[in-house]
Amino acid sequence: MLAAAGRFAPVLPVVALMALLALPVSGDTARSGGGTPADVMSGVLVLLAVAGAVRRAERALSRTALVVLGLPVVGFAVAATGAADAATGLTGLGRYLQVFVLVPAAVLLLVRDRADLRVLAWAFVGLALVQGGIGAHQYATGTGASYMGADIRAVGTFGPTDVMGMATVVSYGVICAVGLALGAAPGTGTPAGSATGTGAGAAVRQRVVALVCALLLLVPLALSFSRGAWIATAVACAAQLLLAGVRRAVAVGAVLAAVLVVLVGGVGVGTAMLQERVDSITKVTDAPDQSVLDRYTMWAAAVGMWRERPVTGVGLKNFPAHRDGHASLALSSGSDTAGAGSGFVRQPLLSPHNMYLLVLSEQGLLGLLALAGGWGALLVLGVRRLTLVRGAAVRAPGGPSARGADCGLLACGLLVWQLVDFAYADIGGPSTVLTAVALGVVAWWALGADAR
Repeated sequence: MLAAAGRFAPVLPVVALMALLALPVSGDTARSGGGTPADVMSGVLVLLAVAGAVRRAERALSRTALVVLGLPVVGFAVAATGAADAATGLTGLGRYLQVFVLVPAAVLLLVRDRADLRVLAWAFVGLALVQGGIGAHQYATGTGASYMGADIRAVGTFGPTDVMGMATVVSYGVICAVGLALGAAPGTGTPAGSATGTGAGAAVRQRVVALVCALLLLVPLALSFSRGAWIATAVACAAQLLLAGVRRAVAVGAVLAAVLVVLVGGVGVGTAMLQERVDSITKVTDAPDQSVLDRYTMWAAAVGMWRERPVTGVGLKNFPAHRDGHASLALSSGSDTAGAGSGFVRQPLLSPHNMYLLVLSEQGLLGLLALAGGWGALLVLGVRRLTLVRGAAVRAPGGPSARGADCGLLACGLLVWQLVDFAYADIGGPSTVLTAVALGVVAWWALGADAR
């Protein structure tokens, strides 16, 4: 045990940060956007990464890593100068730097190899199982967040003010489990570094355990009633299957379809509310509900702000101040939250619930191109590296260059999920720090072993 702890000591602080996200967050902290223990730990994480780089007395990041991770700082800084006041600008700047620059860079520096990355992947799965288990219990006992008059919405420990928190955590867990299961298959490299003997056995165990975890996590994901998380997870898992091989994608897709038919049609898993939520996905244009109408209205308001100041936007955290001047009368006054141990609260609509439009409205084209350009670079570099690893696995199965397909699949899956989810959500809430860790995992894989 001590030997294992010493082997993975550099990434244990990252695991500790993720473990802190299992702690309950008070409603006041969630509503005010105040700091949580996980936020404090993220600062410690950055300090540890800096200390390690100084101790090694070497350049911490490659030029490519510096450009990809550092370029968004320009947009953040310019938008901070346009904030309503200095304190607001500094608060917004600090949050953006934490989520998109500092914590991802710290994770990139602390992760040394693929074994470390697999530890983080299993930590994602473990956290998802904890939060998902709490969420499933909330649904079964009627102690979750309020949904259509019933306290059944699974939110884990994040409470009704961060209803996307548990859905995000569980989605990450599903994607990591799917990546670990697909990448451990024969011909794509094994986690133990050998295609035979102990390595083959470890690959089989990883594949079976990861697949079971992925299937278990589908239950709390469904009970989160989060349409955006469902869509993003489906797209990300489909991308992982295609990246793992078209033939396998077809086979696994057929198995999953059969399982869903048995669960929903044969066993009867699901409720009328869940079925209605699924059906509502196809009605976002024909007969949208009030939440969708609010989202459309805020999207239009964000576009209006951008047209007013197309280059630099209206300034960090200035969307609420400019919202009413650009929104139509279709916008409601807010959303109702209750349940999961909290009383009724009218939650104001302070963002467009679309990360791209939030950045466009507050930071303009300058900020959006810098930030989204970095994500695009990570996606291209990550897929390219995964393709090289899979090609090496075909040429020399079990060789050093052929290992790590599981790491590549989960990293690419996490990024695809985030890029899709950002079309329906933005940063905010206690779970946001986990997004920073996920981006760090992606950065390590995409920027390669020469990133440090």
